[in-house]
Amino acid sequence: MRSSLRHLSARLGEVGHAVSPPTVGRLLKGLDYALHVNAKKREAGEAHPEREVQFAHIGEQRQAFEQAGWPVISVDTKKKELIGNFKNAGQAWTQAPEAVNVHDFRNDALGRAVPYGIYDVTHNRATVVVGQSADTPQFAVDAIAHWWDTDGVIAFPHADQVLILADGGGSNGARPRLWKHQLQEQLCDRRGLTVTVCHYPTGCSKWNPIEHRLFSQISSNWAAKPLRTWETILASVRGTTTNTGLTVSAVLQEGTYATGQRVSDREMETLNLDHHDICPHWNYTLRPRNANARDTGAAPSSSEVIS
Repeated sequence: MRSSLRHLSARLGEVGHAVSPPTVGRLLKGLDYALHVNAKKREAGEAHPEREVQFAHIGEQRQAFEQAGWPVISVDTKKKELIGNFKNAGQAWTQAPEAVNVHDFRNDALGRAVPYGIYDVTHNRATVVVGQSADTPQFAVDAIAHWWDTDGVIAFPHADQVLILADGGGSNGARPRLWKHQLQEQLCDRRGLTVTVCHYPTGCSKWNPIEHRLFSQISSNWAAKPLRTWETILASVRGTTTNTGLTVSAVLQEGTYATGQRVSDREMETLNLDHHDICPHWNYTLRPRNANARDTGAAPSSSEVIS
């Protein structure tokens, strides 16, 4: 139970120790006490038995792709944000606090932003596609396809393979069939890429590079800044930089993504999909079904992307 210095001083006085609140504070500091918040360091339950094996495999895959000069991207969906006059966490230097709505009612919002990030580990560059609909596997792959067409193919003009590092769940999780189906159709068949995916074990998303190299930086950049308009969120993302030279682009993705789409067993059998020998449920490679599939031009996406 937390007690203020005043309360501690009063309680000490009740048991015969007359000590002022400032003195209590000095005594606590002398004993190495300080006010702390909870630190998220323990993972719930026992660690997955294949955790260390998977981390080693991810390390090997990253090293192989980086040595070959092929792209390594870290992907994930950032926390969804209401667009409107709502409180945004954090503190900022201002002459007066921003006046925002008392309640965060969704019906008072212009919409809900779904920021999907693609972080290029090699070049310390990122693209954030801000959706206005649902966070679905189709949306996730559309975002990755947009990154390839606008940035990846320029940064890696001779690459025909890409390594994707993703969390174990969510729209780009290890289980959704639609995620694999869309990777096959959009990246492999339309763009001629061989796609290797390595998922982080459950509860280990904080190790995904995008979390600390991009998302945490975006949160710091827009801290205490109400995201009142779509342009505000795009400008905040684009304005995110670090001392190590991070650059970020952002686009707004229009269109509606339907949830609950299913991929049949028959459709799954048509995928050119190979699971790795190590942790096959987390590691797999998809290859083009047409050997001559590569198209250096931009392929159409299911939704229009605008700046």
